Amino acid sequence: MLNRKTKHLLLKIFSMFSVVRGYNIPIIALAQYLSAIFILAPEKRALNVILDVNLFLIVVLSSLTIASGYIINNFYDSKKDLINRPNKSKLDRLVSQKTKLQVYFSVNFIVFLLAFFISFRAVLFFSVYIFLIWFYSHKLKKKVFIGNLTAAFLAVLPFFAILLYYKNLYPQIFAHATFLFLLLLIREIIKDLENIKGDIANDYKTIPVLYGEIFSKKVVTILTISTIIPIYFLIEIFEVRYMDIYFYVSMLTLILFVQKLWKSKTKSDYLKLHNILKFLVVSGVFCIILINPEVLIHGKIVINSLR
Repeated sequence: MLNRKTKHLLLKIFSMFSVVRGYNIPIIALAQYLSAIFILAPEKRALNVILDVNLFLIVVLSSLTIASGYIINNFYDSKKDLINRPNKSKLDRLVSQKTKLQVYFSVNFIVFLLAFFISFRAVLFFSVYIFLIWFYSHKLKKKVFIGNLTAAFLAVLPFFAILLYYKNLYPQIFAHATFLFLLLLIREIIKDLENIKGDIANDYKTIPVLYGEIFSKKVVTILTISTIIPIYFLIEIFEVRYMDIYFYVSMLTLILFVQKLWKSKTKSDYLKLHNILKFLVVSGVFCIILINPEVLIHGKIVINSLR
């Protein structure tokens, strides 16, 4: 049996895990590695990419920066979350605001120090990234349009760290990035529709708050239709091999998404839409493998030969 002190400590650890959304970070790290292997550095052997110490550090620093970003975002959104996410907010509040700030500054200091082991460019990149996340959480998040655009941009930015590392400017990379950016931007507006009560109470100038649900749905519809452009380039112009299956399924899913969008009225309806977009983003991470599935077969052969 666990004593009271141990239970309290475990609850605090679980609370901090909730604050940093620890369930998201492994997916982002996996996405960075898969992007490096299949999109950003396809000319390199997969094993060399996996064993690259600098890439490992970039992924670790990205994960730590994102975790610190969730902390500072949670710090500034604590009042809003009491309305929008009461159950999660109760769990998150088991860790004091003071402790959250202490962890936030400690994590950012570790990121700053570790970045020197990669290069001075990495120090500059992650310093700017940390500042942008803070500035978004403190100021930009409450600004109409700018908040949504910045949030989507910050979510894509970790992949540009790897892009800068490999210095490969393939045009298909920007098509992938555009598709992901649009999905994330749509998700941000859906989140605003989902959290409209808390945003109104805390004076957040979001699209639904200022212009209403109908206008927000029109914006989401236009953005959803816009995803056809990067999808067309990825399927018809660039070589994504079997991943085109994912993009065809994504188009069908987004058509159903728009239909459901115009029928949605309640918070639970928008939460379902949010989960559809989250599914598309997460499944897209795993489907990157479809660009060149032979890499997995070759990797299995290599592992078996080492036994």
